[in-house]
This record gives sequence, structure tokens and C-alpha cells, in this order.
Amino acid sequence: MAWAPEARTAAVRGADGTTLEVLRALGSGPRGLVEEEAEERLVRHGENTFPGRRPDSWPRRLARSPRDPFTAVLLVLGLVSAAVAAWGTACVIAVLVLVSCVLRTTGEHRADRSAAALRDLLATTATVRRRPTAASPPLTRELPVDQLVPGDVVLLAPGDVVPADLRLLRTTALTVHEATLTGESAPVGKSVAADRPGDGGDDPLGHPHLCFQGSSVVSGSGSGVVVATGAGTVLSGALPRAGGRPRPPSPFDRSVNGIAWTLIRLTLLIAPLVLIAGALLRGRGLETLPFAVAVAVGLTPEMLPVVVTAALARGAALLARGGEVIVRRLPALHDLGAVDVLCVDKTGTLTEDRPVLALCEDGNGRADPEVLRWAAVNALWTLHLSELPVPDALDEAILDAAGEGAPDGDCPEGIEGCEEFEGIDALPCGPGRRLSTAVVRPSGDPRFALAARHTLVVKGAPEDVLDRCARAAGAELGADGRERLARRAGELAAEGLRVLAVARATCPARTRPYTPADERELDFVGFVALSDAPAPTAAEALAVLARHGVDVKVLTGDHPGTAARVCRELGLAPGEVVTGERIDALADAELARLAARTTVFARCAPEHKARVVRALRDAGHTTGFLGDGVNDLAATVAADVGICPRDGVDVVREAADVVLASKDLTALDRAIVAGRRSTGNIAAYLRIALSSNVGNVIAMLVAGLLLPFLPMLPAQVLVQNLCFDAAQLALAFDRPGPGAQLRPVLLRPRALLRFVTGFGLLNAVADLATFGVLALALRSMGEAEGQSAFHAGWFTENLLTQALVMLLLRSGRHAAERGVPGPIRLATAGLAVVGLLLPLSPLGPPLSMTPLPPLYYGLLALVLVVYGLLLAAARARQASPSGV
Repeated sequence: MAWAPEARTAAVRGADGTTLEVLRALGSGPRGLVEEEAEERLVRHGENTFPGRRPDSWPRRLARSPRDPFTAVLLVLGLVSAAVAAWGTACVIAVLVLVSCVLRTTGEHRADRSAAALRDLLATTATVRRRPTAASPPLTRELPVDQLVPGDVVLLAPGDVVPADLRLLRTTALTVHEATLTGESAPVGKSVAADRPGDGGDDPLGHPHLCFQGSSVVSGSGSGVVVATGAGTVLSGALPRAGGRPRPPSPFDRSVNGIAWTLIRLTLLIAPLVLIAGALLRGRGLETLPFAVAVAVGLTPEMLPVVVTAALARGAALLARGGEVIVRRLPALHDLGAVDVLCVDKTGTLTEDRPVLALCEDGNGRADPEVLRWAAVNALWTLHLSELPVPDALDEAILDAAGEGAPDGDCPEGIEGCEEFEGIDALPCGPGRRLSTAVVRPSGDPRFALAARHTLVVKGAPEDVLDRCARAAGAELGADGRERLARRAGELAAEGLRVLAVARATCPARTRPYTPADERELDFVGFVALSDAPAPTAAEALAVLARHGVDVKVLTGDHPGTAARVCRELGLAPGEVVTGERIDALADAELARLAARTTVFARCAPEHKARVVRALRDAGHTTGFLGDGVNDLAATVAADVGICPRDGVDVVREAADVVLASKDLTALDRAIVAGRRSTGNIAAYLRIALSSNVGNVIAMLVAGLLLPFLPMLPAQVLVQNLCFDAAQLALAFDRPGPGAQLRPVLLRPRALLRFVTGFGLLNAVADLATFGVLALALRSMGEAEGQSAFHAGWFTENLLTQALVMLLLRSGRHAAERGVPGPIRLATAGLAVVGLLLPLSPLGPPLSMTPLPPLYYGLLALVLVVYGLLLAAARARQASPSGV
């Protein structure tokens, strides 16, 4: 793992020298610091907190929110409108920009507050030994973690999270879980350096007498002196530093930028075209400028920032109910919907991070319940007689299996008999010792204890146990027999199992203590093998993700066989497992091709995970990464969507875009579906708004060339856009069809442009047909009255056709066949009512619109029926794409 130089230096400095030398360098001792000295050090070193980003304030977020391309386009159009004294247009644009910015700022600010609330659920205190004065005896008390300083003496107990980097002073069978740093699920034994520590290299994790912030105590107890806090810890040293690889634009940013630049090009082309055509063909001068600006505004989807923010904020709010999923960056919800590759760690995501019994077999490879029986005797009495505060996870799994019976098909009989023995002595595992021994005797009258015989039950690493075995199944065990059994243990390990050998020996009872020297001349009993317990919902969640078009890839630091076995148990074909060593030998292009066809990457260091994620992104995939440890930080930042459970380390949770209440893939699948729904609603808005706008602009240009007057006045264009834009807010509450949830959804500018071009031309045809209807219905009117009636007729037709488009082009191939949500029914009905009644109302004359003759409404109904049929037929032939 690549640590920052300052963190590596601080940790290794704490590892150098004897314990006494380290204490002297820190100005501390086993009794702890004096309170006054600790306060001075707190001022000098600062609080023991991560140097992560602080959440921005609401005003600062609001000031930064107008920086997206669509908002910038609207601001430019607003300035142009103000420059030509089109104050109505300028005011409306200002209101739209303000509403969009407020919605976005409020949503993201609420998400940050929710994430902070999750962080408050984590432990925030440590047990510290300090002295009120130099002459006072030491007192042990709970202290906020952020108040720790170098030189503090911290006490560790099972379940504690290590609050800072420590040099150990005392240990009793201490094991810690360092998965947050290394990704390894197995606990690591810790010990005190007896004299001058051996060279552990520059890698802090190579020093067994150091404990690191973020790791957790599994069993045993101990105490240690703080050697580094805050930014000086190894955990903080994994933070991305200034000058590192910048995070590339997200899929949402790329999509929005592409659509925005397409519209900007069209606007820059059409607005001057209106001016030039008006000047050349009709002799109009700058009086056409307000109309050109109105056309440009009409082409721009003014409500896009508002609709996007409303759709994403609504989806994020639904997920946040109950604290299940917190979306910290609103565009990340769109990116979740676009994810087609999800990279996950194995431990804690696909598995429960606890072992379960997989098989028990004798020396001939046959299932034998006696093997589990003797393994359970060893586990039970080692635990009791060693007085371990927390049992070893492997012993716990063996005892669970012994109490419930063996796995189906392996050991058919129930396991009983542990109560037949009484424990005499125990030699537990420890640093440098990979086996444990329980000394037991048959239960009975203790008066005959000296006449009884004692049985040594030994369990541990196969190679260590086999070296002490002399017999197997009553026969001598020679070199060939040991080699055969070692080969079998290797085969089981290659299958991803954690293998323990079990042996026993009987000797005369005695009173002197037993020592490791008594572990000899053993009878080999058999092997017990354990595997990681799959998470209860993992198999179902993987199947659902596959149905939703998400390819899951496993990136883990575990053994290749272990990762492959877990995948097979969960129904995920592992294929060829690629290791970190092979990743190192590949160029980026080669890795991209390999990553596309590989499911499991094992023995991965943090940089390996990040390289795989970047390779998938470079290959065109939208990639999510779910991780919770510091070893996952680089990949979390490299992914399109970084995902972290709430109990992940602070630095990863701060870097993540999405925070889960737990490492449950089922919740993540619901978040992906919510993202696709939100993106579907945004896509529906873009399809409807742009196709209508393009059609109207084409019709305006044609009418402007054919008619001796402006086809629509700027004020009329503005009112029409206001009505249509307000109605389209209802699209944020649409319910996309089931088909929209079965594949990743991404806003694709090219696909959208093709869609808009086709349906925009169809809309323009309807508008031109309306011109013919108006010419027929208004032929008897005078010039002034005819112009006002023409404006009213086209205004009415525009709103009615736009209401029709909202119903038929919502989302999904069969949108019209599904029930229409209430907000959309109200919005389209409101559009139709405004379109029909506004020219007849008192507001009609101020907008230069007059009532229309009845003939027009009859002919318009015919145009709308034909247009609706053509629209439905074209939509039915349009394949439902994965992007729009």
C-alpha cells in the first residue's frame, strides 16, 4: 500500500528502538501523561481527527451551484435578454436559475447532514491512562478520541477500535483486525518487542508491535503508547494528496456537458440565422433581435436544471427514508443508474467475515464426525482454560458446528461428547505459535485424578501439527504419509478453505504444567476445513444485479482459492482468477481487455484495485466500487460512483458519493433502480422538451420566411415556455416502466440528438399543418385581426401538442399503455385548459391574441388526432434504448 511519506515516517519512527527508548523520545511512561502536559501537546499537535474535507456551508454551496453548463447557458441568455430590454424573459430566467440552485444546494446539504448523523453513531471514545499531577497515581478514564496526543497510554480490550497509532507496551493474546488497512479478513497477532525490534522495513504494517488507527481488537488485551495522531497516522497517510491523479468527470458531467454543448451550437447557429433571414427577406432590422432571443430561449430546455435537481432530489429523499441509503452528491444518483460494472470487496460484502465449517475428514479423505468432536474438545477447553476474553473465530465456528451437527453430506451424525472430558491445562496459540493444545481427562471422581490418563488434543496449522505426528489410524506415519497428508491439506487450501489439522496423544496423568515440548508423538486424527460464511442476502442480490444488467467483479486481498470458492457458493462463476502480481505485469490497455472478461481479482493491493477500476472506466464502462477500508480508498476515488457503508473508516466515507446503512447489496440494488428511475424521468423531460422546442423553432423559422409578420411575438413565446416548463416539472414524479429498470440508463447526447431530430421534424409538420388550418379558418379576417388570431391559434396548438407529447413520450416503449401518474394528468390537463382559454380570457388582448372561429377548433382536433396517431406509431417503432 502506498502511504504518504509523513505517515510512514511517523509510524516507523515509533517502531525504531526499544520500548524504553520510544517512551523517552515521547516524554511519556507506562503511567501516562500528566493532564497539563497533555493539554499543551493538544495545542501543539492538534486534534486527533482526519484531515478530510469539511462539509461546505449552505451559502458556499449556493454560490457554487450555477457552474453547470445548462445554468451557464441560461445565465448568458438572461444577460442577452436584459441587454435588449426583454425584461420579462430576463426575470423568468433569473427565477429558474435561482430555483434550480436552491433545490440542488438544499438536497446536497441535507445529504451531508445525514452522513454526519451516521458518523455520530460510531464509537468516539478511548480508554486512556493519565495523571492529574506528576505525583498522583495514574487514573483510567474514557476520553474523546479527538483529544488523544502523542505520549498518551491507551488501554485496549476486545471490540475496541484502535484510536491512534500505538507502540505496544503490554499484550495478552492480543489479535487485531486490520482489514481497513490491508483488506485481509484474518486477525493479526500482536506482541511487545522484547528488545530492539527487528527490521520491518519502511512498511509500517511489517512491525507486529505496532497497532494502527482504524483497526479493531478481536481478542486479548493490551496497552500502548500513542506515537502518531491526526494527519500523522498511517490511516490518514492513505489520503489522496495534492498533485495526485485528479478525479475524472463523472458520467453525469460528461452527459450534461455533451448535451449542453450541442444546444449551445444550435443556439449560436439559429439566433443569427433568424436575424439574417429577417434582414434579407423581410427588410427587418434590430427589431427582430428580441424575437431571435426568444427563439434561442425557446430552443433551450430552461427547466432542465430544475427538473434534474427535482428528479434526483426526490429519488435521494426516497432512499434516505429510514437512513438506508444516503446520496451525498445528487448527480451520483444518475451515475448509479448508469452503472454496468460493480466492483466489490469480498469480506463483509459477499461474506459475513466469519468462518463456518465446510468439512471434516480423516487421514484417508473420508468424512468422520470424530475429527470435529476432537477439534471441538480442543476449542472448548482452550477457550475456558486460557481465559481468552473473546474466542478465536475459528474455534467459535468449530463449536457452533459441534453444537448443530456437521454439514450435510460431510459428517452425517451429530457431534456429542465434549461433556465427557474435563479440562486440565491449555497451551493457546500466540505470536509465532500456530497451534493450540488442550489437556483433558475423562469426567469422573476427582479423587482418582492421579490414576487417570490425560489426553493432549492438538489443533492448528497442518504443517506444524504433522511435524509432531508419529502415527495415523494406528499405523506409523513416515515421511511419505506426512507428504501425502500435507498434499491433501494443500489441495483443500487451494479450494479456498482454511485448513486445521487435529491430532491427539495419551499420557500418564501428572501435576507439573504442560509445555510445548509435550506436543510430540501424536496420533493424527484428521482435518477440519472452514470457509467464509456467505452473507444471507448476497446470492439473491447478485442474481438481481445480473438481471438488472450489472456485472459484479470481486476485488479482494484474500487467497485466490478463497475468493473463487465464495463466488461459486453464491452462484457467481469465478472463471480465471487474476492476482495482483499479474496486474503489475500488464500495461493499461492490456489490463482493460483482461478486466472486461475477468470476474475475480485476488491478492490485490490498494493500487491494484484502483488500476482495475480505472481500466474498466477507460474501456467505456460506468463503474461503481463498494469498499469500507483505507485499502479501498484509491479505488473509491477512481470509480464513477464511490460507495461506502456507514461503518467504514471516516476517510473512505468522506470520499464516497453514496453511503449505505450496511454492506448489503440488496440496498445497493434498490439504489441503482432508484437512479435509473430518476434518469428515466430526466431523459423523458429532455426528449419531450427538446423535440417540441426543435419542432417549434423549425416552424418559427419557416413561418418567419413565409409570413409578412412575426409568427409569434416574444411575449407569447415567453408565456408559452413558462406554461410548458411549469407543466414539465411533473415529469420528476413519473414512474418509468419496468423495462427501464432492467439495464443501465445513461444520458447519451448522440442518441438524444437522433431522437429529437426525428420527433422534432414530426412536431414541425404538425405546426405547418396548423398554419394551413389557420390560413383556411382565418381567410375572412382583416390584416390586424388575422395576425392576432394567427398568434392565438398557434399558441393554442402548441400547448395542446405539447400536452400530447408529454403523455406519449414520457418514458419506456409502452408509456401510453401504463397508468399516468396524478401529477402528469394534472399538468397536461392544465396545459390544455390554458391553451384553449387564455386567448378567450382578459389576458388575450394584452398578449395580442383574439378569440378564434369555431371552424378552427374542429380542424385543429383533426390535426391533433392525426399527429397523435403518427406520434404513437413512431414511438412504437422506436426501440427502447439503454441511453437517450
